[in-house]
Amino acid sequence: MAVGREGVEIVKPRSDKREYRRIVLQNSLEALLISDPDTDKCAASMDVSVGSFSDPEGLEGLAHFLEHMLFYASEKYPVEDSYSKFIAEHGGSTNAFTASEHTNYYFDINVDSFEEALDRFAQFFIKPLMSADATTREIKAVDSENQKNLLSDAWRMNQLQKHISEKSHPYHKFSTGNWDTLEVRPRQKGLDTRNELIKFYNENYSSNLMHLVVYSKENLDKIHRLVEEKFQEIQNTDKSCSRFPGQPCSSEHLQILVKTVPIKQGHKLRVIWPVTPEICHYKEGPCRYLGHLIGHEGEGSLFYVLKILGWATGLSAGEGEWSWEFSFFKVVIDLTDAGHEHVQDIIGLLFKYISLLQQSGVCKWIFDELSALCETKFHYQDKTSPIDYVVNVASNMEIGLWDHLCLVNSMLALFKWCWISSLQTMSESFGSPRALKDQLTWWNHGGTAYSMTRISVSTIQGWMSSSPDENLHLPVSNVFIPTDLSLKTSEEKIKLPILLRKSSYSSLWFKPDAVFSTPKAYVRIDFSCPHASNSSEAGVLTDIFTRLLMDYLNEFAYYAQVAGLYYSVHHTNTGFQVTVVGYNHKLRILLEKVIEKIATFEVRPERFAVIKEVVMKDYQNLKFQQPYQQAMYYCSLILQDNTRPWTEQLEVLPSIKGEDLTNFWPLMLSRTFMEFYIAGNIERVEAESMVQHIENILFHGPQPICQPLYPSQHLTNRVVKLGTGLNHFYCAEGLNPSDENSSLVHYIQVHRDDIVMNVKLQLFALIAKQPAFHQLRSVEQLGYITVLMQRNDYGIRGLQFIIQSTVKGPGHIDLRVEEFLKVFESQLSQMTNEEFKSNVNALIDMKLEKHKNLREECAFYWREISDGTLKFDRRETEVEALRQLTQQELLDFFNEYVKIGAARKKTLSVRVYGSLHASEYTTEKSQPVQPSSIQIEDIFSFRRSQPLYGSFKGAYGRVKLLRRAGEAEAQASLAEPHAGHHRRGSASPRSVRPSLAGGPARLASPDLGEARLARPCAAWVRLLRACRTSP
Repeated sequence: MAVGREGVEIVKPRSDKREYRRIVLQNSLEALLISDPDTDKCAASMDVSVGSFSDPEGLEGLAHFLEHMLFYASEKYPVEDSYSKFIAEHGGSTNAFTASEHTNYYFDINVDSFEEALDRFAQFFIKPLMSADATTREIKAVDSENQKNLLSDAWRMNQLQKHISEKSHPYHKFSTGNWDTLEVRPRQKGLDTRNELIKFYNENYSSNLMHLVVYSKENLDKIHRLVEEKFQEIQNTDKSCSRFPGQPCSSEHLQILVKTVPIKQGHKLRVIWPVTPEICHYKEGPCRYLGHLIGHEGEGSLFYVLKILGWATGLSAGEGEWSWEFSFFKVVIDLTDAGHEHVQDIIGLLFKYISLLQQSGVCKWIFDELSALCETKFHYQDKTSPIDYVVNVASNMEIGLWDHLCLVNSMLALFKWCWISSLQTMSESFGSPRALKDQLTWWNHGGTAYSMTRISVSTIQGWMSSSPDENLHLPVSNVFIPTDLSLKTSEEKIKLPILLRKSSYSSLWFKPDAVFSTPKAYVRIDFSCPHASNSSEAGVLTDIFTRLLMDYLNEFAYYAQVAGLYYSVHHTNTGFQVTVVGYNHKLRILLEKVIEKIATFEVRPERFAVIKEVVMKDYQNLKFQQPYQQAMYYCSLILQDNTRPWTEQLEVLPSIKGEDLTNFWPLMLSRTFMEFYIAGNIERVEAESMVQHIENILFHGPQPICQPLYPSQHLTNRVVKLGTGLNHFYCAEGLNPSDENSSLVHYIQVHRDDIVMNVKLQLFALIAKQPAFHQLRSVEQLGYITVLMQRNDYGIRGLQFIIQSTVKGPGHIDLRVEEFLKVFESQLSQMTNEEFKSNVNALIDMKLEKHKNLREECAFYWREISDGTLKFDRRETEVEALRQLTQQELLDFFNEYVKIGAARKKTLSVRVYGSLHASEYTTEKSQPVQPSSIQIEDIFSFRRSQPLYGSFKGAYGRVKLLRRAGEAEAQASLAEPHAGHHRRGSASPRSVRPSLAGGPARLASPDLGEARLARPCAAWVRLLRACRTSP
């Protein structure tokens, strides 16, 4: 479907009901207007075609620093941080990121406040204020951001690749910036950084280089008038869009082998080719085609062969960083220890596969299959949040390709690249740097040890000849491609999940799709197995069991993932979970295969050894987590009963053998209860049939694998009840001696899930969040990671301050948090009734925000099921409570539970000391404990001595079993909506060009960034999942 105006056709999915219009203002600013009458959030994104490649010589990081500074103030709105405060108080979020050739600023907000927010946002680009004081303070924030990255392997490898590129090319630059590049060196050269900042802004931020996307509830004409009114004052200096011709890699930077030492244990092989950017052949999609084949994981693929040989545990392929002038195609392989010893053979096999592709040419059937998959994905894509949507669109507007990239009909010039002669190989291996002769100096820090040697074409040909003779071949036709995309119709009007079926074997929660009208379904099964969590050994064995299941399923299920049908099997505190989500047509085929693998599980010694090695490294690498993540982990370990430290599991891992798992898995499954949640484009008869089929396999076979739980075996979620009026604190040294960062989690425990108390807590968090960030981060500059947010441990609610810093130790930061609460007490008491009502209305709007897609809705309802709270109508009931809440009740809540010295206050401070504050750790540990304070010396002794809150989990006696359509409104009364202002994580959105200069200006939700790892060890993940933060 094509829509639009001004001579531009915008192709959109058939299911997309939004209206679009492209306009160009008189100042040459290009804008895309999006009207969505159904939205409950408005958003905007401004993409400026200037990035870190434009940094002046000797001022590395200036573009990224400017991105930070524009948030502070403007001539029209001179109060510092008033923009962020306004966004936060009206249910929004805001951030920015800097890439190589563009910088993107964005926000979202409740509908009623959008016009003023857009006006404040526009001032970034009209008349910003960059005071001298704010400039000095924000350089420290950039430096703190860089400090956070110094021990990140991903950032180090990115910087190493830049370092070994052509020095004359801007790709070689250090793009984040730090105190040295933005303060010390400029001062030595007689430069004033603020003056250079203003100069850079005036020279580069021209309206003709800007692309704006505005997403609103209003009609297109009104949005059009609004954009003209707010953005026409941006100055147009007719600045030409900067282009950076030439390649980052000349001949001297190619045909090389780089060996480097990572921080974490493990081995990676990166093979990189400079290629023609795919954007130059976007209709043909050569990188997508090659990435699909080289990155395939089915039988006969490169990864399949490496896996059979025991050399690799993961492989990805595709286009990486790119610009208009250059691009890199990357193949990244996660190696086992054995694979590390066969790097040359692996490279040889990779080139054998590339040779196979060259000989095969472009296979029409593969191309047609990819094209069909892209078309289906395009027309049935999930609706995303407005803020993610505008960022994605704005970041790609400069390309100027308004037709979508999914339907392609030709494939040209695919194999014109000289693969061998343009090779660059990077190998990461954990070990001693002594053997590596060169040293990359990463500014003022120790750097990344590496060596570099040249490799010839004949050398690679030799590796190809000597590599194993394996049966590499192209993938077969994908049987999982959906052909039935019809929507189920139902006369039942089920608005909330219903308990459709319950037995001693399982319970089934069910909710058919009545909102999204998409041919997709969601199935989650929680296997509650008491034997899976009764010891550290059991926990490790269950973890290995789930990973082996994923490993065994991979060749079969990879085709499903390519076709848009995804699955996972992961370890939990009480057993494990199976999730299948995607197009419903062939979902049951995949689900039944997963259950079959569980029922017929066997331990294959060669795969057990590989998975055990992976698990071992995951546990060993936990000491390299960010200090704030360590503090969050300790907090969870203290609060959550029946949790075990990962150190115990690491201790038992070496002695675990394949025979142990062979003996364990039947015992683990011998007593099992399954909890199902099935939702989406699926009928109740189908859902019940799925459950019955799985019960028949596991419980009713000739030799049943599972038996029901005894009543005493149903597992609960219990949380420590901290002592009223007491301050608890726990001190620990950072696990990585090389990490200078310290961290603090200051937690205030408040109540057990209760509607009225919930809204008081939520409202206070909304009101206090931005002032806390402004004072502790912007003014005091305690650290780049600074956030106040809610915490929810299985229905036990509270607040937590999370701060990471090299500037001050955690003891000092704890005092600053308390000082903030003292000062904020007067701000809260002086709040006007109008301000109070404005905040209440903002929170109500946030709670009434509709789910954007099936996954988001299912995550919300699963949280209720998992915690046992079962308040599926939570948002509506909390809105009613908010409407009844008075300002005095909020003040009473603060005075009773939060203020310093409050009668019912319960706090827990977890302090992690980095290497810069190691002496403070010793001093503070030896100081006498103050009155009303409890120092936790031993977590488990403390936990055993404390009372516990009651568990919501397992209280099904109050839930009705619903079977008739008329009973579809769940009677189970009892997760909060995504209702908070948060700043995003420290990487750009996936859909955006990934060559980052630095992360976003501000971070407010650590669990959205680095706290969530791609595949961390289960012990860590289970604790972090359990304390999921609530907005």
